[in-house]
Amino acid sequence: MTELNHQTEPFKIKYLGPYSFSIGDTRAFSEYTSGGVVTQVKMAKHLHFKSFRDSLQHPSLMDMDIAKWGRSHQIHLGFLALDQFAQQNGGRLPRPHNPEDADKLVELCKTINDDLPTEAKVEKLEEDVLKSLALTARGDLAPMQSVVGSIVAQEVIKACSGKFHPVFQFLYFDALECLPEVAVVEADAQAIGSRYDGEIQVFGKTFMEKLQKSKWFVVGAGAIGCELLKNFAMMGLGCSPEGRIFVTDMDTIEKSNLNRQFLFRPHDVQKLKSDVAALAAKSMNPHLHITSHQNRVGPDTEKVYDDDFFEGLDGVANALDNVDARMYMDRRCVFYRKPLLESGTLGTKGNIQVVIPHLAESYSSSQDPPEKSIPICTLKNFPNTIEHTLQWARDLFEGLFTAPAGFVNRYIEEPKYMEHVMKLPGAQPLEMLDSLKRALVDEKPKTFVDCVMFARKQFEELFSNQIKQLLYNFPKEQLTTSGTPFWSGPKRCPHPLAFNPDNPQHLGFIIATASLKAEMYGLPRSLSPQEVHAMVGKLQLPVFQPKQGLKIAVTDAEQQAEHPGNTDGQKVEEIVHLLPTPATLKGFRMAAIEFEKDDDSNFHMDFIVATSNLRAENYDIAPADRHKSKLIAGKIIPAIATTTSLVSGLVCLELYKLVHGSYKDSKDMSKFKNAFVNLALPYFGFSEPMPAPKNKYGDSEWTLWDRFEVQGELTLQEFLDYFKREHKLEVTMLSQGVSMLYSFFLPKDKAAERMGWKMTELVRKISKKKVESHIRSLVFEVCCNNEEGDDVEVPYVKYNLPKHQDTTKH
Repeated sequence: MTELNHQTEPFKIKYLGPYSFSIGDTRAFSEYTSGGVVTQVKMAKHLHFKSFRDSLQHPSLMDMDIAKWGRSHQIHLGFLALDQFAQQNGGRLPRPHNPEDADKLVELCKTINDDLPTEAKVEKLEEDVLKSLALTARGDLAPMQSVVGSIVAQEVIKACSGKFHPVFQFLYFDALECLPEVAVVEADAQAIGSRYDGEIQVFGKTFMEKLQKSKWFVVGAGAIGCELLKNFAMMGLGCSPEGRIFVTDMDTIEKSNLNRQFLFRPHDVQKLKSDVAALAAKSMNPHLHITSHQNRVGPDTEKVYDDDFFEGLDGVANALDNVDARMYMDRRCVFYRKPLLESGTLGTKGNIQVVIPHLAESYSSSQDPPEKSIPICTLKNFPNTIEHTLQWARDLFEGLFTAPAGFVNRYIEEPKYMEHVMKLPGAQPLEMLDSLKRALVDEKPKTFVDCVMFARKQFEELFSNQIKQLLYNFPKEQLTTSGTPFWSGPKRCPHPLAFNPDNPQHLGFIIATASLKAEMYGLPRSLSPQEVHAMVGKLQLPVFQPKQGLKIAVTDAEQQAEHPGNTDGQKVEEIVHLLPTPATLKGFRMAAIEFEKDDDSNFHMDFIVATSNLRAENYDIAPADRHKSKLIAGKIIPAIATTTSLVSGLVCLELYKLVHGSYKDSKDMSKFKNAFVNLALPYFGFSEPMPAPKNKYGDSEWTLWDRFEVQGELTLQEFLDYFKREHKLEVTMLSQGVSMLYSFFLPKDKAAERMGWKMTELVRKISKKKVESHIRSLVFEVCCNNEEGDDVEVPYVKYNLPKHQDTTKH
């Protein structure tokens, strides 16, 4: 099918599977032999827009929220009426929460609707919606600007770049559910000449005072955290003497943060994110009361974020970049029964989740499926994308410059390290000892020249010898047992590289590898790039001879089967004998190099880019430039300002609803909105939060928000009796964390001894940990039987300690 090589125009294919597709009728082509590289071409889509004049009369509307189906037609009509209202009233909009002006707007809507063409008429006017539009028309809310502004900004980018699908054609967004259930009176919504007049004209002064008195905890000061703090400052959240915002982030500002974390400037690089973000937010609103911390949220900081701290909060807004921290904060919010606003972005995609105490499921109630990992064999022998070669380069970086130093330093400093190594299962002792021998004997350099030699040998081994061995085992013409070519589908047939010092990529690999090797051993770089070029040009390495009988795994199952179950004892003894003793290495220490993507002078990205692209050249994979390589190898989650702004705006709209607090009495979540958005498509999906799943024991229903509250101090016997007496439950097992405090199968003498211990004493003695003075309650997990002797699932126990009790004594 060589005719395909001369196709000048892309043509449509039919998708059949991950590694196969159909190109249609091939009878006019010659026979297909093998191989070939196909490049996907994204075709332009042609859209035809109506003029603005035509659109006003015959609108093409995009509904953002399926629960408000048809709402866009109502609001379109409302905006046409607002325009006429302003024309008829000297340019003014309806007065805030003025019923008379609202009625006038509704009448205008009816008149305009009657004059519209039949196909554009709204069948039934939703007068409540139109009145709400009139009552709040003078309003000005930072979160609404954040939402609408981000969508508009993304549309501008689409118009300039031709990338992604534009909005077609009118898009209206409303958040009328943010309005309080009890109507705002006109007197409460009058402007008072403050910066918050835009909000007062929507929600009223009474609500504004409540907003300003709120106390919120923002966890993270990255992209979303910066946007949240900006919005909070603009909204007036925490801006009265009684209010406050707390923000924590342990990270420092990196250069790569500046394109999306807009509270930071170039001169802020290396400063603490939380401090800079707090100062920037306060400069936007001097009335903002904000406290910045530099703590990681977790068990280690529970002395800081203790009972008093959480009980004084009105809510928590997460702006985190990892699931573990999100789940930890979720557990804390559930324990203290505080609202949580959760959000995240990935490129043009974003989501928010509202966690409402006693009503909604928590963040941890559902989880995303785990990310797909790249099979080991694909990385090792059969890469087919640049992502594979970059991951291989990252693994190689860790294997060459990070892990060996850790092994060596532990060998020197820990007296029982060898004893620990020998107890490792399978072939691990041999692998660890071999790594020590390479680092301390075989590949230990004395000068930078030795480091250059090491780098040159690495090039030959990685990009020539290993490929030759692979092709020796699996020649280019190899067929599988079914008769199909071995090198087909996702398997690309590689070719070895011949070292050329005049090739910048080849020389770059040598310089980066040698420099990192020298850094590990504390050696100075004594050769210039020109001297390295001259040196490696003269080096002659032995000709490689493929090994016979060497097996190369084709699948991960074969790879795992390759590892022998037992260690070769004789070989282990030989290596141990060749290793220098820790005593002879006193004072020697290797530097473990941790990968850092943002320092262009440390050779880390130089090594990654060169290694990945050389590997890509082996397999005829298109290389990646430094920027793309940094994104993938640095595992940078793509974040763009438009999505971040949209998500933070949606979060703040939900915050308004939480501050209203009407859900506490009504137990109604219907006004709250979880959101899933994609600005590229564009797609906007909103849904009511899922209710917390209900469990039952006896006649009692409970959710994750419920617990047993037990007031201490009690003995274990009194604790067990309390459950029998008050809840008709027999406690069969009692634990705290990983410590089993009591169980029905305990030996009688041990159980009898523990019965008289106070609960805090029981925790201290069994867990071998003291109960810290800041702790006001303990959490116990219990397994219980009901009166019929059946095992029943029950909530956890919050055991409240007596006030002012010193629980730290032994």
